[in-house]
Amino acid sequence: MSKVTWSICALTLATFITLPLHAAEEGKNNVQQTRSQKVRGDRQKVLSDGYWIYNDFEKGLAESKKTGKPLLIVLRCIPCEECVKLDEEIMEKDPELRQLMDQYVRVRIVGTNGLDLNLFQYDYDQSFAVFLMNADKTIYGRFGTRSHRTDWTSDVSIDGFEKALATGLEWHANYPENKAMFAAKQGGKPLFAAPEKSPALKDKYTSALNYEGDVVKSCIHCHQIGDAQKSFFRDQGNVIPDQYLFPYPHPKAIGLILDPSETNLVEAITADSIAEKAGLKPGDRIASLDGQPILSIADVQWVLHHAESADEIDVAYVRGSEKGETVLSLPEGWRQQDDLSWRVSSWPMRRMVLGGLVLEEANAEQRAQVGITDPNQMALRVRFMGRYGDHALAMKTGFQVDDILIGYDGHTDLMRETDLLAYAAQNCLPGEKVEIEFVRGGAKKKLSLKMQK
Repeated sequence: MSKVTWSICALTLATFITLPLHAAEEGKNNVQQTRSQKVRGDRQKVLSDGYWIYNDFEKGLAESKKTGKPLLIVLRCIPCEECVKLDEEIMEKDPELRQLMDQYVRVRIVGTNGLDLNLFQYDYDQSFAVFLMNADKTIYGRFGTRSHRTDWTSDVSIDGFEKALATGLEWHANYPENKAMFAAKQGGKPLFAAPEKSPALKDKYTSALNYEGDVVKSCIHCHQIGDAQKSFFRDQGNVIPDQYLFPYPHPKAIGLILDPSETNLVEAITADSIAEKAGLKPGDRIASLDGQPILSIADVQWVLHHAESADEIDVAYVRGSEKGETVLSLPEGWRQQDDLSWRVSSWPMRRMVLGGLVLEEANAEQRAQVGITDPNQMALRVRFMGRYGDHALAMKTGFQVDDILIGYDGHTDLMRETDLLAYAAQNCLPGEKVEIEFVRGGAKKKLSLKMQK
């Protein structure tokens, strides 16, 4: 069978992940109805087929204990346009995957209601989340990631998934003698034990999907967990810590590009990056980070997520037939090299600090049109603005599409939308007013925007 990199859909039933922001905001009724039909149809199909345990982790645990097989927990959305290939090759039991998956107890989770957040800790903006696990809840590894709203193919592939499954089986065969090496793959105590127990969600959702009513609206989308975490701090008038603002940094933020068709193979190293300074090279295999065995790019992100604001991470690698060791030296502020703008959780952040503005870096022509010649001068173009609820605040304040923002709270060096969101989330608290300078029609203007929760 020809192997192709497959597209993956976000672990969420949220429509706006795969639609333009304005279409998502308006919540088209016909789209909502279509998703409801998909949810119910998918459930009926999977239950009748019997190959996957559907939305029942405890049943999977019991089966794993009974059979001695490891657990394959797939958290993902109901079929959508972005994951057709994934559904064809996993849900239709592609033969090359089938022989590997047959050796696992397979559990498919399609909503995060009731999810044990002490156990299931991952990037909640993620496109596809897999846990390979023992029946005693020891996590062998994670698989799946995302680094762009629509580009799914740069990070994961069906080949990489197969190799991760094979590695998981090898580790399971040596269990429990190797149990100690997986200890750091368990997370610490979360802010709340389950999504519906968070202050932001507890009065709106229950611990289960409502198949008797509006099943789509009853689902807690994965990104809502991340949103609730940020709100936990924001609603108390506190800044959002780096670990929640820049969760699960992508390895490319430190210059490490992994081959999506493999599990831990370095494909490229960015010049003058943290990874290059550590001496890593294309062709290296990352055997472990911080003492943890690496199953996939998601395991790399797990280690980076738990790194300090300035830290040193031990790396063990294999180069050809030789083993080597080095250290990733993470300087203060290293997380800020990551990108927030693709994340679905950036939408509520835009409400908080931009009143619903969606920004992009002005191109050379646009910069020239407004007379910006300094390459270090901020120039962020308004490409879209919210029109409803709290996301309409910027529009009501007087901002317009095509305005070029050149200053925010006195800062003119916030070159990316990510830089602005991060600065504002950690420096501009709810209730404060921030002065924003912008150019419209060749004229410089200023408006004050109120910060929101």
